[in-house]
Formats: sequence, C-alpha cells, structure tokens
Amino acid sequence: MDPIDQPPGRAPAQARTVRIAEDRDGQRLDNFLLGYLKGAPRSLVYKLVRSGQVRVNGGRVKADRRLEGGDEVRIPPVRLDEPAEKGTPAKGLLEAMEGSIVFEDARLLAINKPSGVASHGGSGISFGAIETLRALRPNQSLELVHRLDRDTSGLLVIAKKRSALTELQALMREEGGIAKRYLALLVGRLPNGTMSVDAPLHIGLRQGGERHVQVNPAGKASLSHFKALERRGGHSYCEVRIETGRTHQIRVHAQHIGHPVAGDDKYGDEAVNKRLREQVGLKRMFLHASTLEFVLDGGKAPYLLNAPLAPELIDVLDKLA
Repeated sequence: MDPIDQPPGRAPAQARTVRIAEDRDGQRLDNFLLGYLKGAPRSLVYKLVRSGQVRVNGGRVKADRRLEGGDEVRIPPVRLDEPAEKGTPAKGLLEAMEGSIVFEDARLLAINKPSGVASHGGSGISFGAIETLRALRPNQSLELVHRLDRDTSGLLVIAKKRSALTELQALMREEGGIAKRYLALLVGRLPNGTMSVDAPLHIGLRQGGERHVQVNPAGKASLSHFKALERRGGHSYCEVRIETGRTHQIRVHAQHIGHPVAGDDKYGDEAVNKRLREQVGLKRMFLHASTLEFVLDGGKAPYLLNAPLAPELIDVLDKLA
C-alpha cells in the first residue's frame, strides 16, 4: 500500500490503494485526487469518480466526499499526456504571481489573483496560480486552501503548512468560520439596505462538460448578502458577503434577484455588458474577492487579509461617476 506523502511523479500504470494519513482528515476526495494525480484535468478526475473507478474503503462515493484518516482509496491506472507535465509557466505569468503577493507568514501565502488566471491548471490550462507559485518556490510545500473563478480577481490563500490547510478547511465547513467580503458592480439599481438571498444552488453540466449553476430546490443551501455602497451610472457598486461558498454563488444569486454582475458573460446581461465595454472599457467581470477574516490556532492567531481593487476596475468606477 502506498503512503500518501509520496505521490508518484506520473500517474500509476496499474490500480493502487492509498491509505489516507491522519493529517489529511477532512480533505475532499476530488481535491485529494487532483493533488495525487499531478497534471490530471479536473474533468477526468470527476469522470473516474462518477464511473466508480475510484473507490473509498471498497465503495463508490461522490467527488465531494470528505476523507478521514485511515480511509483506503483505490486509484485506477490513468495515462496522462506527457506535454501537460512538461514546461514552465511563461515569464510574464511568473512575474505577475510574484508581484501579486499581498501577505505571507510561516503558515500562509495570500495573493491578489488577477482576473483571467485560473486558480489551478486543468481543462486545457497548463498553469494556474498554484502551479505558477510552485514553479517560483520549488522547495516549498504549497496547497490551495480554496478557489476563485478564473474571471474573479482578489484574495486567494495558499497554505504553506499542512496544519494550516487542515484548520482552514475545517473553518470553511463551519458557519461563520471565515468571513468573506467581495466587491461587485451589479447591473441596475439595487434597493437600499442589505438584500439577503437565501436560494439553494444546483450544479448542472451542459453539453461539452461546462458547469452551469441554477437556483433549484434540489440544490445546496446558499446564502449571500448584497449591500449597495454607491450608485454609479445607473448601476450599483456593492459589498457582498457570503456565508456559504458554492460554485458561482454570487454570480447566480445576483442574476436571481435581477441584478447580474456587470461583465459576467455567463450569467449576465449581454446587452448591458456590451454597452459597458464600449462606454467605460469594462472588459472583464466586475467581481473582486477583497477581504478574508478568520482565526487560527484555536482562537490565538487572528487574520484579516485584504486585496486592493484591481486598477482596471477602479478606472471603470471613475468613468461611471
């Protein structure tokens, strides 16, 4: 049986069983597999789980299954293309990641992720933020604590120690364990005060494997709070707080209340997006993860992390005034 701390340089040529170490207790199965099968696209990992080729303690499970120390995970033989495992990130991406660091200590590294950079590689993307940071620091152990949509800018936290990763993942499962604040430009005039949206979200797959999220009673409980800070050009510059961290949560909840995120080409208003692009130069989605607040070491180490709004978004606000 293979030890968890020694993942293979390439995917296994035959099925193998891996015992989960105690310090990985609570990690999601899909995240474990992405780390173990270096270079495997996310779509392949989900296919392996759905088809039952990956098993935990001999049984079929879902991708979001939380692993426990001592669990035995069967990993099937997988062939990964060599090109995905070769090469290094482009010089410009390396420099962008180096310059995006907004906080670092012995436990954590936080970056202000630019829009257009994926949190991790996969689905045709060779190098995301985490792969690029690992290329910058080949002798450090770096693990993504959470993810941001590719088109969302802002705070992305990376753990430098396994203990920090485990503690943060536990906080994410607790209600109010991590306070998350976003800044967004919503289309139209949002009512005054705070608008809370309590609407379950369900992830579906469109043809070609693209994820599409909808408000659906069969989905997972999701809660967002929208508060207009300023009116700009007939639109609403807002603070958004989320109490759950579902895929595309803010974007779908904003669409649900009739005020989609400006520049969102998936859930937004196509005509308004075109007008904003032409009139004020908004060429990306106006959604930014600005603040994260949490406490580690059982309440002894408070963190308040901030990422300033991207210059191109400040420029859009100035032009809308």
